[in-house]
Amino acid sequence: MAHPVEQVDEFLSTYGAMPGGEFLAMGFADLQKGVTSVPGLLLLIGGPRLRNLGLPIPKAHVCPEHMLYDLLSESDPDSAHSRYNAFIRLLVSFERAAECVKE
Repeated sequence: MAHPVEQVDEFLSTYGAMPGGEFLAMGFADLQKGVTSVPGLLLLIGGPRLRNLGLPIPKAHVCPEHMLYDLLSESDPDSAHSRYNAFIRLLVSFERAAECVKE
């Protein structure tokens, strides 16, 4: 199994130029460290689709959608909904681009 830093570097080299790739690479690193973060939660949300592409995203044992919304609400409750939707759009853009690369 590759070292976590090597996995993040590989993630960046393959996906870094895609929409949100660098942001989600931070989440990939956070997941490996056990840190709860917006980019990490986004990867958990996209986990089923991203695992189908061969990305080693762990399965979520909690509801990452609710955790993301709660995390965004902590910093600014008034904008949490719009920021949540923007992050989901970023994730979907990333997923679509990643699917094109894997084809």
